[in-house]
Amino acid sequence: MTRKDWRIFLLTALLIAAFPWMVQPVKAVSHYVDVMVFAGIFALVCLGVTMLMGYAGQVSMAQAAFFGIGAYTSAILTGRFALDPWLAMPAGASLAALVAWVVGIPALRLKGHYLAMATLGFGVIVHIILNEEVEWTGGPSGMADLPGLHVLGWKLSTELAWYYFVWGTVFLALLFCFHVLHSRVGRALRAIHEEESAAEAMGVPTARYKVQVFVLSAVLAAVAGSLYTHFVTCLNPSSFNLMWSIRFILMVMVGGMQSLWGALLGTVLMTFVGNEWLHVFAEFEILVYGAILLVVALFLPKGLVSLFTRKPIVHNA
Repeated sequence: MTRKDWRIFLLTALLIAAFPWMVQPVKAVSHYVDVMVFAGIFALVCLGVTMLMGYAGQVSMAQAAFFGIGAYTSAILTGRFALDPWLAMPAGASLAALVAWVVGIPALRLKGHYLAMATLGFGVIVHIILNEEVEWTGGPSGMADLPGLHVLGWKLSTELAWYYFVWGTVFLALLFCFHVLHSRVGRALRAIHEEESAAEAMGVPTARYKVQVFVLSAVLAAVAGSLYTHFVTCLNPSSFNLMWSIRFILMVMVGGMQSLWGALLGTVLMTFVGNEWLHVFAEFEILVYGAILLVVALFLPKGLVSLFTRKPIVHNA
């Protein structure tokens, strides 16, 4: 990380740490802590989207599917087999990694809209499985009364406890993503994004790196799904459909596709928009999201983060 990134990291961490104490005394906005827990969970997914699409240039419509794989793996193992959540969560991440590897090897040979369609098809298949495998997933009704989470014997029983745990996880994931971007892998991903054929000509194993970043994005989504399971303690397939993949991409685009900070900014903003205002337009939700996407693409193609810098956000090694 550069000095600038470290300064932003510390400032963001301080703001996140102070946020509950600023809003909880005000009854009208005290529920914002709960909204920020969801924002943190979604931020994990969006960090993966940024790594995959923003830096590697690989379009994926399957992030909601990996989010669902992590969520339902934790739900099934803890709800039906009474497994400890701390064992179920890595199991969900491992399953998502395996599935991403199997799907990614053939799918990532495709490019552009062909890759988008392939990952979209995979996402639809996962959603159908979640709906139809009633014995395991509960079908359209989903699963309820799932266990919460304990950390060092302390149950995360309040929104405040979940807030700090989730955002602590987000900052750890953020540090890991910066580490990847500052490594040889990060340089290779940027080369693939700029010109894949040129990267191959220079000896960069593009296929391997594309699969690796696809797996990384899947693992981050699965971890987010597991946290989602144990926070809400109930699931149904509607939370993991195609619309959610579109939402995750929109969050990243609003913040800035080629910036990890943009991913966090866009996720927080769009989570508040979705939870606080868009429910008024529930029947026109898709149209509203489409309008937001159009406005961003036309007037802020580099996202909101571009308002804070004159140059594109590029994390150099």
